[in-house]
Amino acid sequence: MNVLIVGGGGREHAMAWKTSQSKLVEKVYAAPGSDGMASVAECVPIDAMDFEALATFAKDHDVALTLVGPEQPLVGGIVDVFAANGLKAFGPSKAAAQIEGSKSFAKALMAKYKIPTSHYQTFTDYQEASDYLQKVGAPIVLKADGLAAGKGVIVAMTMAEAENGLKEIMKDKKFADAGSRVVIEEYLEGEEFSLMALVNGEKVVPLAIAQDHKRAYEGDKGPNTGGMGAYSPVPQIAQSIVDRAVKTILQPTADGMVSEGFTFTGVLYAGLILTAAGPKVIEFNCRFGDPETQVVLPRMESDFVQTVLDVLDGKQPDLAWSKKTAVGVVLASEGYPGSYEKNLKLGNLDALPEDALLFHAGTKKSGADWLTNGGRVLLVTRLGDDLRSARDAVNKDLERIQTDAVFFRKDIGHHALEASK
Repeated sequence: MNVLIVGGGGREHAMAWKTSQSKLVEKVYAAPGSDGMASVAECVPIDAMDFEALATFAKDHDVALTLVGPEQPLVGGIVDVFAANGLKAFGPSKAAAQIEGSKSFAKALMAKYKIPTSHYQTFTDYQEASDYLQKVGAPIVLKADGLAAGKGVIVAMTMAEAENGLKEIMKDKKFADAGSRVVIEEYLEGEEFSLMALVNGEKVVPLAIAQDHKRAYEGDKGPNTGGMGAYSPVPQIAQSIVDRAVKTILQPTADGMVSEGFTFTGVLYAGLILTAAGPKVIEFNCRFGDPETQVVLPRMESDFVQTVLDVLDGKQPDLAWSKKTAVGVVLASEGYPGSYEKNLKLGNLDALPEDALLFHAGTKKSGADWLTNGGRVLLVTRLGDDLRSARDAVNKDLERIQTDAVFFRKDIGHHALEASK
């Protein structure tokens, strides 16, 4: 079959790479794709938000399955357009994608179906939100209600940070219209982990868990980013906790979406935290996580496309996972997640060894050179017998190609290493 991947970032590169390995697949297309994805997919210059053009391309090129990477086209309704054209796409409808598109929608759903999460209040009025902040104090979490490319969350440890964060979201419009409504949440303490599942209605198929690192700098310092690296498995989170999260969070969420008339199909991503009272939801996403996908899919030994088709057909897929640890580290532009320059030359990517998995996120080719073309530039994943050896290998790989234009965190996985002492 022919498969279309919608998107052009590091997550979509990993999806295309895994899809290209399937014995069921003849051709992989990526729209718009990227220069870095050209080795695993034929890139098509159609914007991810041009749904009609994508649907026409899928029909004209006999595409049997479309996999959508980013949240924007899902929240915008790409799956509805494909369905109207008689095309098979693995992802939620526009109505179901609200679970990521609106944090207040997700919170209301969790409240109704008693899914464990933090206490919260939602505000559209700045003064009311400010008054509430004064009442509850810090630490506190502020979230822009809409999509903000993974950056619309401010974890404020002091009242000064909270007040400044609220002003940035609601008055300065740091996240544009995404911040016209703000969700103010109780700050939860504990170990965070990402649990993604392939969902079709009430059928929930959990994948291997990962742990993402959101802060820009080592020691979990600096501003929140879209993610600076991830690793899988997460040894400090017991399988019994994962099973409990599936039973008390993922399954009731899938069932609740069906009950509400918003049946969810696709990847349901739960950003979770293990509190003293058990796992609770920090956030839901309606697609694969980035960078978690770049460490979870390399550990998947099953046929990825067969697995997706089984879920779409209501069957139980036969999932198998490598015992090895995958560590993926992001190389980011200096200044990210703030302002940064583009078109700066990277080190020689050909210097990476064959067993280093390179996923391009924000790069472009100019002659023989690779240039920066985004905040998160690329991610390198290594599989190793343990976390430390995998991380050491990745760090060595990135040091080979690092320039003054880019930086990376050398401490990805430090929570697991500290827990094992």
